[in-house]
Amino acid sequence: MSAPRSVNPFSISASGMAAERFRMEVIASNLANAHATRTSTGQPFRRQDVIIESVGSPGRTGPDGAMGVRVVEVIEDPSPFQRVYLPSHPDADEEGYVSYPNVQLPVEMVNLLTAMRSYEANLKAAQAYRQMSEQALILLRGAL
Repeated sequence: MSAPRSVNPFSISASGMAAERFRMEVIASNLANAHATRTSTGQPFRRQDVIIESVGSPGRTGPDGAMGVRVVEVIEDPSPFQRVYLPSHPDADEEGYVSYPNVQLPVEMVNLLTAMRSYEANLKAAQAYRQMSEQALILLRGAL
């Protein structure tokens, strides 16, 4: 049995920051397309969401052997489009309804705030580890 790999808190925090940054980009795309009634496919824009999973390390001790996170995929939200009666709109159907994207601005704003706070938490963890490492070096220099 080999010894477990040492944990690198910087890479764990960096993986979290990268995943949350990507999540913020997808949320920004959702917000930018919240009123796009027609895309290149001819359909309204469909909201997207990011799937993130923890990355483990075999032989690691700890809660679940987590060594960071990674983005698995971007999925489309299957919820129905919002239908609004606007008979004069160029994208109105034969009944006069326009299908708008399934993007809900309050939900996207909450998701954006959550992603921002998660990014900040990972940044603070990396900063705290750096400060502890610097203090350990100072203590070691003083002992020599």
